[in-house]
Order: sequence, then structure tokens, then C-alpha cells
Amino acid sequence: MTEIWSYLRQGELLWLTATLLAYLCGDRLFRLSGRSPLVNPVLVAIVILGAALILSGTRYDTYFEGAQFVHFMLGPATVSLAVPLWANRTRVGRVMLPMGAALLVGSMVALLSALGMGMALGLDRTALVSLASKSVTAPVAIGITEELGGAPTLTAVLVILTGIIGAIVVTPLFNLARLTDWRARGFSAGVASHGIGTARAFQVNETAGTFSGIGMGLNAVLTAILAPIVIRLIL
Repeated sequence: MTEIWSYLRQGELLWLTATLLAYLCGDRLFRLSGRSPLVNPVLVAIVILGAALILSGTRYDTYFEGAQFVHFMLGPATVSLAVPLWANRTRVGRVMLPMGAALLVGSMVALLSALGMGMALGLDRTALVSLASKSVTAPVAIGITEELGGAPTLTAVLVILTGIIGAIVVTPLFNLARLTDWRARGFSAGVASHGIGTARAFQVNETAGTFSGIGMGLNAVLTAILAPIVIRLIL
């Protein structure tokens, strides 16, 4: 173990290993809590890694240099969203009309509410552009922000925060609203809180997770089309 640790601490694998271990700790705590949404594995991993970076005096770019493999894997993970959509094409076809309406409303509400709150707070154009795609999966959101002149790093932070908050509130919110259709619950979670919300949906119900992945993928495509139009009209 001593030799393995000596190798890891001198190479770029150190922070990749730390990232994976932090997530495993988060997942373990999540299971010990009885799968409480408040003990979100991603949130726990961020807290652990943040503390490790501060205590070790490590700069973020140094951390990212080692952990960028995780960032690279976001691309293939996003492409894999087509798998549940294709596997459930018959079920999706039967609810295409209400799903399309929900997708359009959800995507527009996410965009306009973010821009509205940002404008009310007096944010500048760069921050508003960075905020606009917060409900979309990170690779697509960062691409949208780069294309429109926002700050990709800020967008990445906002996307993660949106996903974590969504994963925490979706279940009690749906229960409060007495929404019992797992397809609707999952699709809403995917549109509002992308991959982290989808992970939470799979933890609750497989059908909800499947439709959450579909909502996440479709919202990424629609937001990539709508965001440039909306931003050019408003800003």
C-alpha cells in the first residue's frame, strides 16, 4: 500500500483517485442514511474534495489536470443518453404530444426564470449568459456558454448546483404535488436537473430514471436551439 500511495501522490492519478474515493464515500454515506436525498453523493464528494484542496493548498487547475479524465467521460455519458430514448421509443411515441409540450414549457421556464432572476439581481451580460443553461447537462451547457460569450467555469458551477438542489427537492416536491406517474416525475426531474437529477430518479424508480434520462437529453437539444434565440432577444 505504501508503494501504491507513493506512486499516486507523485503522479496525475492522485486527484483522479481522490475524486473517485470522494464519490464512493458520498455513495456510502447516502446508503447509510437510508438513501436520504439530503445526503446527495455528489454534494458529499464536492465537500470532501473542497476540504482536501483547501487543506493541502492545492490550486484548482492542478486538481483539474489530474481529474480531467472524469471531465472527458462526460461527453460519452451524454451521448449514451440516446440509449434509453431508443430502447423506450414505443413508450415515448405514445406520449409524444404531452411530452413535447412539457419539454417546451420546462425548457422555456428554466431559461426565462434564470435570466429573470439574474436581471433582477443586476448581473452583467456575461453572468446572465453563464446562468441561462444551468438546467442542461454540463458538456452541452458549457458549449452553449462558450458560443454565446459567457464564462464556462461559472456555468459548470451553476449546473452542478442546479443538479444537486434538484436531486434534493424533487421527491418531496412531487409527493407534495401528489404527482404519482413515474414517467412524469422522471421526465420533470431530467428537464429541471439534468444528470444529477436523473441519478436520483434511478435511485427512486427505474421508470422514473429512464424518463428522466430522456428528458435530460431532449432538454439539452432544445436548450441549445432556444438559448441563442432567447438571449439575443432579451440581452
